[in-house]
Amino acid sequence: MQYARALLLGGAALAAIVAQPALAQAAKPDAAADDGEITVTARRQSERLIDVPASVSVLTSDTLKSSGIVTTEQAIAFTPGVSIVSNAAQPGDAQINIRGVNGARDAENNVALVVDGILKTNTAALNQYQGDLQQFEVLKGPQGAYYGRGATAGAFVLSTKKPGDHLQVSGRAYVANNNSILAEGSVATPLTPTTGIVLFGQYRRTDGFYSNTGPSGLTSGKTIDNYQGWSFGGRILSQPSDRLTIDAKARFAGVKSAALNFEAAFALPAFAAVFQNPDFFQDVNEHSFTYNRNVPSIARQYTTEGSLKLDYEFEAVKLTTWVSYSNIRETFYADASAASLGRFNGTQPCIDSTARLFNSGFQLQSPLILGPTPAASIFGPFGPTTCDGIQVTVRDQNDTSAEIRLASTGDGPLQWSVGGYYLHINRHYGVALNEDTGQGVLASLYNGPNSINPTSQLFDDKLTTNVYAGFGSLSYSPDEHLTVQTALRYDREERKVDPLVPNVTDPVTGGPINPGFSVGSIVPKSRNYQQAQPKVTVRYEVNPDINFYFDWGVGFKAGGFNSQGSGAIIDANFNQLLGSNLGIGDEYKKERSSAIEAGFKLRLLDGKLQIDGAVYRNMVRDMQFFEFLTGTFGILRLDSNIDKVRLQGAELGFTYRPVRGVTLTAGGNVLDSKILANSVRPDTVGNKSPYSPDYTLNLGAQFETPLNDGLDATFKVDYRLTGPTWFHVIQAQERRTIFDLFFPGLGTADYSKTRRDAYGILNLRLGLKTPQFRVTAFANNVLKKRYLEEVIPAPEFGGVFETPGALRTIGVEFGLDF
Repeated sequence: MQYARALLLGGAALAAIVAQPALAQAAKPDAAADDGEITVTARRQSERLIDVPASVSVLTSDTLKSSGIVTTEQAIAFTPGVSIVSNAAQPGDAQINIRGVNGARDAENNVALVVDGILKTNTAALNQYQGDLQQFEVLKGPQGAYYGRGATAGAFVLSTKKPGDHLQVSGRAYVANNNSILAEGSVATPLTPTTGIVLFGQYRRTDGFYSNTGPSGLTSGKTIDNYQGWSFGGRILSQPSDRLTIDAKARFAGVKSAALNFEAAFALPAFAAVFQNPDFFQDVNEHSFTYNRNVPSIARQYTTEGSLKLDYEFEAVKLTTWVSYSNIRETFYADASAASLGRFNGTQPCIDSTARLFNSGFQLQSPLILGPTPAASIFGPFGPTTCDGIQVTVRDQNDTSAEIRLASTGDGPLQWSVGGYYLHINRHYGVALNEDTGQGVLASLYNGPNSINPTSQLFDDKLTTNVYAGFGSLSYSPDEHLTVQTALRYDREERKVDPLVPNVTDPVTGGPINPGFSVGSIVPKSRNYQQAQPKVTVRYEVNPDINFYFDWGVGFKAGGFNSQGSGAIIDANFNQLLGSNLGIGDEYKKERSSAIEAGFKLRLLDGKLQIDGAVYRNMVRDMQFFEFLTGTFGILRLDSNIDKVRLQGAELGFTYRPVRGVTLTAGGNVLDSKILANSVRPDTVGNKSPYSPDYTLNLGAQFETPLNDGLDATFKVDYRLTGPTWFHVIQAQERRTIFDLFFPGLGTADYSKTRRDAYGILNLRLGLKTPQFRVTAFANNVLKKRYLEEVIPAPEFGGVFETPGALRTIGVEFGLDF
C-alpha cells in the first residue's frame, strides 16, 4: 500500500512539472471522431461504434446531460437488456443483470467497471460518482478475454473529462421535491503547455420517498430511504513528449444514508385461511409499505482512491501501464428481523417494550398482531418493539492493482496485444445480530454481555485475495471487408479466509455465538480458482455503413467463502429440522459463462437512421446466486450456485434523426431463461433465471428548436418498460417452513405470488438553453408508478423481504458549460 501511494504521488508530481507543447493532442477525447462519428474503447482500442463486433450501448456526453443522468443506476435505465437493484440494503449494494446473468450480492462483480482505462474491482464502486462523465459504454456478454475475472455479464466503460488547451467550466444543479438537491461541476485548465488539470465534485441529498410512522421519536419521519453523499477529486494529464502521456487521478467520497429498506410479506395460505386474514398470503405487488421501526437505519461509506497511468508510443508499439489503489469502508446498523421468530422474546427489554406499546393502543400493520406479551403477539421483522434486535454489518475493502500492456499501433492487416495483471484485495466482512435493550446503538460487530447491545450472533471474517493474469489478442484483416480477432486471458485467483469470531457464549440462547463452533468449522480456509477465457470475433463489413458480426466468449467469476459457520446453521436449522436438503455451505463455486452472439449494424439514409440487432445464447455453469435465510438462529447472508442456466434472446434498436433537432430512439431486449440443473434446489429445474426481466423496452424522443439566435427550446420524453421478474429460483412453488415446527400443518409456504409485475416509468424534461447555459424542468416517474425495487424470498421462512422503487420526482435543473 505504501509503495502504491508513493507511486501515485510521485506520478502526480511528475505530471505537474514536465513541460513540452503537446497538451492539446494528449487531451483529445475518445468519445467522438472529428467527423462526429461515435467512437468507443469498450474492447480496449479506439474504434467506430459501427465497427465493434459486439452489442454496445453508448450514452454520449450530450445524452447524459439532456437526460439528467448522474448515477450508474440512471444510465442503466436507458439501456435495453440491463437492469439493476441498487441501494436497497446499503449504499454499496448493486446487483447488475445483463441478459439474464445474475449478479450475486456479497460476491464479486459480474460486470467489469473501467473508468478512464483503469479496471475497478470493488462492487461498492459501481454506483459511485466517478467525475465529469463524458461517455458511458455498456458492452454486453462475457468479456473475460478483455477484462478478466468478474466480467461474466459484460463491462461498463466510462470516460471522464480531460483537460484541454483552454479553461473549461461545466456544472449543473437541481432542486426537487422531498428536499432533494444536487450540485456537481468540474473545472479543467492547462497548467503549462503540456500539462492540464481537472477538478471535479458532487454533492447530492434527498429525504427520500418513504417515512417511518412508528412511535419512536428517534426514527420517525424521513428515515427510510434518505441519502446524503459527497465526492471530489482531480485528474492531472500531461504529455511531456510526443510519445509519453501521464494520467494521474485521485478521488474521495462519503455517504450517509438509510439502510435495509425492506418489509416482509407472508406467503402462508393456511394461516390466511385459519386466521381469516388474506394478508398472510399476499401478492408482493399489492403490499402496502408501512414502516414503524424503533432503531435508526444508518449507513456510512467512505472512499479513497487514486491511480497513475502511463502511455508510451514506440515506432509501431504502444506501452500502457497503470497502478491503482482503492479503499472503501462501509458500516451500517438497522432494525433486524429476529422478532418474527422469537429469538429475543424471553428477554426483559422485549417483554417491557411489547407491554408498553400495547398499553398505549399501538397497532401493527395487518396481518401482525400486538398483544400484551410477546407470546400473545404475531411479530414481523423491523418492528417498533425491541424484540427485533439490531443488525450491524461491516464491509471494508482495500484493493491494489496494476497492469502492463503492449499493443501494436501500425496500419497493417495484423494487429496484436499482450500483457499482465495483478490484484490484491484485503476485505473485512462481518454481520452481527445484537440485542436491543432500548438504550441506544453500538455500531460494532461484537459487544460484551454487559453492554447495551450484547451480541447474540456473529459472522466476522477477514478475506485475502491475490489475482494473477496474463492476456493477449491477435487481429487479422486479409482484406478491407473481413476481420478475424482472437483473444485469450488466463486468470488465477488465490483466496483465503481467516475467521475473527471469538469463541464465546450467546447470552440469549446459551449456545456459542456462532453455531459453527459446535461442529468445529470455524477455521481458516484457502482455495484457488483459475480459468482460461478465450474470445473469437468475426466481422464482415459490406461497406462503411453495413456490418455483420459473430462473437463467442467465455466469462469467469471466482468462487469464494460465505461467512464461516453458515453450513452448520443450515444443516441444524433447515436440513435436520425441516428436511430441506439444502446444499449450501461455507463455500461457493466459481461461475463460468460461454456465450455466442450474431448481429448486424446498419447506417441508412445518409446516417439519419441507425439500426442494430443481435441474437444471443449463453450457457452459465454454477451461476452464483444470493440467498437470505432467517430463523430462530438469526440471519444468514450467503451465496450459492445454480448448476446450469440457459439464456437466449434477441435485441433490436433504432435511432432516427429525420431532421435537425429531432431524435427518435427505440430499443428492446427479449430474454428466454431456463434453469437446466440445480443441485441446491433440484425441484427448481425449468424455472427462470433470478433477477432477470422477461423483456425490457426503451422508447425516447428529443426535440430541439431555435427560438431566436442563441436560444433553443428542448423537450425530451423517455419511457422504460421492465418485464415480469422472479427474484429467486423458487417460483410458484411450495416450501415447508420453520412455522410448521410451531404450527404443524399450517407452515407450508406458497411462492406463486412473489413475482414482480411488469412496470413502466415515464420521464419528461422541458427546457431552454444557450451555448453556455440551460434550465430544465423535469419530472421522473411522472405518472407516480408504484413498483418493487427488489423481492428477496426467504423460502424456509415463509415469506419475502421486499423494497419499493422510487416514486415521482419533480424539479428544476440548471446547467452551464463554457
